[in-house]
Amino acid sequence: MALIFVTGNRHKFEEVSEIAAKHGLKLEMRDLPCKEIQADELEEIARQSAVDACSSLGKPCFVEDAGLFVHALRGFPGPYSSYVFRTIGNDGLLKLMASIGDRRAEFRSAVSYCEPGSKPSVFRGRVKGSIGFEARGSKGFGFDPIFSPDKGDGRTFAEMTITEKNELSHRAQAIKRFLKYYAQRKKAHR
Repeated sequence: MALIFVTGNRHKFEEVSEIAAKHGLKLEMRDLPCKEIQADELEEIARQSAVDACSSLGKPCFVEDAGLFVHALRGFPGPYSSYVFRTIGNDGLLKLMASIGDRRAEFRSAVSYCEPGSKPSVFRGRVKGSIGFEARGSKGFGFDPIFSPDKGDGRTFAEMTITEKNELSHRAQAIKRFLKYYAQRKKAHR
Protein backbone atom coordinates (compact mmCIF):
# COMPACT_ATOMS: atom_id res chain seq x y z
CA MET A 1 0.00 0.00 0.00
CA ALA A 2 1.33 3.41 -0.97
CA LEU A 3 1.81 6.27 1.45
CA ILE A 4 -0.19 9.32 0.32
CA PHE A 5 1.73 12.56 -0.26
CA VAL A 6 -0.71 15.42 -0.73
CA THR A 7 0.87 17.91 -3.10
CA GLY A 8 0.20 19.53 -6.44
CA ASN A 9 3.92 20.01 -7.05
CA ARG A 10 5.31 17.29 -9.32
CA HIS A 11 8.92 18.38 -8.58
CA LYS A 12 8.43 17.92 -4.82
CA PHE A 13 6.81 14.56 -5.45
CA GLU A 14 9.79 13.38 -7.54
CA GLU A 15 12.32 14.48 -4.90
CA VAL A 16 10.42 12.86 -2.05
CA SER A 17 9.66 9.68 -4.04
CA GLU A 18 13.38 9.09 -4.58
CA ILE A 19 14.00 9.27 -0.82
CA ALA A 20 10.97 7.08 -0.02
CA ALA A 21 12.12 4.43 -2.52
CA LYS A 22 15.46 4.18 -0.66
CA HIS A 23 13.39 3.43 2.46
CA GLY A 24 11.37 0.76 0.64
CA LEU A 25 8.24 2.90 0.46
CA LYS A 26 6.06 3.76 -2.51
CA LEU A 27 4.28 7.10 -2.59
CA GLU A 28 1.00 8.09 -4.15
CA MET A 29 0.59 11.74 -5.18
CA ARG A 30 -2.76 13.36 -4.46
CA ASP A 31 -3.50 16.90 -5.51
CA LEU A 32 -6.31 17.99 -3.21
CA PRO A 33 -7.81 21.46 -3.17
CA CYS A 34 -6.72 22.12 0.42
CA LYS A 35 -6.93 25.61 1.78
CA GLU A 36 -3.57 26.87 3.01
CA ILE A 37 -3.80 29.04 6.07
CA GLN A 38 -1.73 32.20 6.25
CA ALA A 39 0.65 31.97 9.17
CA ASP A 40 4.16 33.06 10.06
CA GLU A 41 5.32 29.51 10.89
CA LEU A 42 5.73 26.73 8.32
CA GLU A 43 4.91 24.15 10.97
CA GLU A 44 1.50 25.69 11.63
CA ILE A 45 0.69 25.77 7.91
CA ALA A 46 1.80 22.16 7.37
CA ARG A 47 -0.03 20.94 10.49
CA GLN A 48 -3.36 22.46 9.38
CA SER A 49 -2.91 21.30 5.77
CA ALA A 50 -2.31 17.72 6.97
CA VAL A 51 -5.41 17.77 9.16
CA ASP A 52 -7.53 19.08 6.27
CA ALA A 53 -6.09 16.57 3.78
CA CYS A 54 -6.52 13.64 6.18
CA SER A 55 -10.11 14.69 6.85
CA SER A 56 -10.85 14.92 3.11
CA LEU A 57 -9.26 11.56 2.32
CA GLY A 58 -10.24 9.68 5.45
CA LYS A 59 -6.79 8.08 5.24
CA PRO A 60 -3.30 8.68 6.63
CA CYS A 61 -1.33 11.18 4.56
CA PHE A 62 1.42 13.76 4.74
CA VAL A 63 2.09 17.24 3.36
CA GLU A 64 5.22 19.37 3.08
CA ASP A 65 5.59 23.12 3.21
CA ALA A 66 8.84 24.97 2.62
CA GLY A 67 10.13 28.50 2.60
CA LEU A 68 13.20 30.55 1.80
CA PHE A 69 14.30 32.77 4.68
CA VAL A 70 16.68 35.57 3.68
CA HIS A 71 18.74 36.93 6.58
CA ALA A 72 19.09 40.54 5.33
CA LEU A 73 15.34 40.68 4.57
CA ARG A 74 14.55 39.60 8.16
CA GLY A 75 13.32 36.18 7.06
CA PHE A 76 11.32 37.32 4.03
CA PRO A 77 9.77 35.63 2.05
CA GLY A 78 9.64 32.79 4.63
CA PRO A 79 6.25 31.06 4.73
CA TYR A 80 5.06 33.31 1.90
CA SER A 81 7.69 31.97 -0.53
CA SER A 82 5.21 30.33 -2.90
CA TYR A 83 3.26 33.58 -3.30
CA VAL A 84 6.42 35.67 -3.67
CA PHE A 85 7.77 33.25 -6.28
CA ARG A 86 4.49 33.37 -8.26
CA THR A 87 4.37 37.17 -8.15
CA ILE A 88 7.98 38.40 -8.51
CA GLY A 89 9.97 35.21 -9.09
CA ASN A 90 13.71 34.79 -8.88
CA ASP A 91 14.35 38.02 -10.81
CA GLY A 92 12.24 40.02 -8.37
CA LEU A 93 13.99 38.60 -5.33
CA LEU A 94 17.38 39.26 -6.93
CA LYS A 95 16.31 42.88 -7.54
CA LEU A 96 15.32 43.23 -3.87
CA MET A 97 18.80 41.99 -2.96
CA ALA A 98 20.71 44.01 -5.59
CA SER A 99 22.39 46.40 -3.15
CA ILE A 100 22.63 43.96 -0.23
CA GLY A 101 26.02 42.47 0.64
CA ASP A 102 24.76 39.96 3.21
CA ARG A 103 23.52 37.10 1.01
CA ARG A 104 22.93 34.56 3.82
CA ALA A 105 19.68 32.61 3.61
CA GLU A 106 18.21 29.27 4.55
CA PHE A 107 15.58 26.97 3.20
CA ARG A 108 13.29 25.40 5.80
CA SER A 109 10.86 22.52 5.42
CA ALA A 110 8.02 21.24 7.57
CA VAL A 111 6.52 17.81 6.88
CA SER A 112 3.29 16.99 8.67
CA TYR A 113 1.79 13.50 8.89
CA CYS A 114 -1.76 12.87 10.04
CA GLU A 115 -3.90 9.79 10.61
CA PRO A 116 -7.69 9.91 11.03
CA GLY A 117 -8.59 10.62 14.65
CA SER A 118 -5.04 11.65 15.59
CA LYS A 119 -3.12 14.88 15.97
CA PRO A 120 -0.56 15.52 13.25
CA SER A 121 3.17 15.07 13.78
CA VAL A 122 5.61 17.60 12.30
CA PHE A 123 9.19 17.03 11.14
CA ARG A 124 11.58 19.85 10.26
CA GLY A 125 14.60 20.35 8.06
CA ARG A 126 16.79 23.33 7.22
CA VAL A 127 19.79 24.10 5.09
CA LYS A 128 21.92 27.23 5.32
CA GLY A 129 23.29 28.83 2.21
CA SER A 130 23.38 32.04 0.24
CA ILE A 131 21.53 33.90 -2.48
CA GLY A 132 23.50 34.31 -5.70
CA PHE A 133 23.69 37.37 -7.92
CA GLU A 134 22.03 35.61 -10.85
CA ALA A 135 19.89 32.55 -11.52
CA ARG A 136 21.90 29.45 -12.50
CA GLY A 137 20.75 26.00 -13.53
CA SER A 138 17.71 24.45 -15.15
CA LYS A 139 16.85 21.69 -12.68
CA GLY A 140 14.82 22.04 -9.52
CA PHE A 141 12.05 24.58 -9.08
CA GLY A 142 11.11 27.75 -7.24
CA PHE A 143 14.06 29.59 -5.76
CA ASP A 144 16.49 26.70 -6.47
CA PRO A 145 18.33 28.65 -9.25
CA ILE A 146 19.40 31.42 -6.84
CA PHE A 147 20.23 29.37 -3.71
CA SER A 148 23.60 27.68 -3.07
CA PRO A 149 23.87 25.52 0.06
CA ASP A 150 26.86 26.17 2.33
CA LYS A 151 27.79 22.48 2.45
CA GLY A 152 27.70 22.16 -1.33
CA ASP A 153 30.34 22.83 -3.96
CA GLY A 154 29.16 26.30 -5.01
CA ARG A 155 26.42 25.11 -7.34
CA THR A 156 22.81 26.16 -6.89
CA PHE A 157 20.13 23.56 -6.17
CA ALA A 158 19.01 24.06 -9.79
CA GLU A 159 22.44 22.91 -11.00
CA MET A 160 22.19 19.63 -9.09
CA THR A 161 20.49 16.36 -9.91
CA ILE A 162 17.63 15.28 -7.65
CA THR A 163 19.99 12.81 -5.97
CA GLU A 164 22.61 15.50 -5.30
CA LYS A 165 20.00 17.93 -3.98
CA ASN A 166 18.55 15.23 -1.73
CA GLU A 167 21.96 14.86 -0.07
CA LEU A 168 21.80 18.47 1.16
CA SER A 169 18.26 19.82 1.10
CA HIS A 170 15.92 20.96 3.83
CA ARG A 171 13.11 18.86 2.35
CA ALA A 172 15.23 15.71 2.33
CA GLN A 173 16.15 16.24 6.01
CA ALA A 174 12.50 16.63 7.04
CA ILE A 175 11.35 13.71 4.89
CA LYS A 176 14.07 11.40 6.25
CA ARG A 177 13.04 12.28 9.82
CA PHE A 178 9.41 11.60 8.95
CA LEU A 179 10.16 8.30 7.21
CA LYS A 180 12.20 7.07 10.19
CA TYR A 181 9.22 7.87 12.45
CA TYR A 182 6.79 6.24 10.00
CA ALA A 183 8.85 3.03 9.77
CA GLN A 184 9.06 2.78 13.58
CA ARG A 185 5.31 3.41 13.85
CA LYS A 186 4.51 0.70 11.29
CA LYS A 187 6.82 -1.74 13.06
CA ALA A 188 5.14 -1.03 16.43
CA HIS A 189 1.65 -1.63 14.98
CA ARG A 190 2.44 -5.05 13.50
